[in-house]
Amino acid sequence: MPSPPRADEAYPYLRAASAGLRHHTRGLAPDGPAAPAAANRVHLDLVHAHLTALHHLLDQLAETTRPPHPTAGRHLATAHIRLFQSATAVHDAFHLLPTADETSADSACHPERLPEGPPVLTICQRHLAAGHTVRRKTTPSDLNTPLHGHTTTCSR
Repeated sequence: MPSPPRADEAYPYLRAASAGLRHHTRGLAPDGPAAPAAANRVHLDLVHAHLTALHHLLDQLAETTRPPHPTAGRHLATAHIRLFQSATAVHDAFHLLPTADETSADSACHPERLPEGPPVLTICQRHLAAGHTVRRKTTPSDLNTPLHGHTTTCSR
């Protein structure tokens, strides 16, 4: 029977994703007097993809953790809801930003050119799928609870 991985070797893909996000965040920091560039639609689309992937991971973790550890499972379920709320805010911000080719004469949508559909709809499809997942397990009042209204007890 193989031995379990050491703590510093466990979950290499999650570690790589976290390292990539840290690296990207450091890259956004201003190196001089110039301010960093504002977020654009591509940036928010990728951030939304990370949030929804993490949303699905938390959904699975909450499901498997809840039976043996109900309190921890409830906290993960709460994090699941909060993450969806964050993804909703990013999705809304995406649609408020101008498109890159707003001045282009050929800015009409041509879904036949892309097999997966126009890029502007990819974030919407992803968000609708995440919304379907979260709405199966929560109530509208859970989804509308303000982020800052959650109190937690920590035994540290």
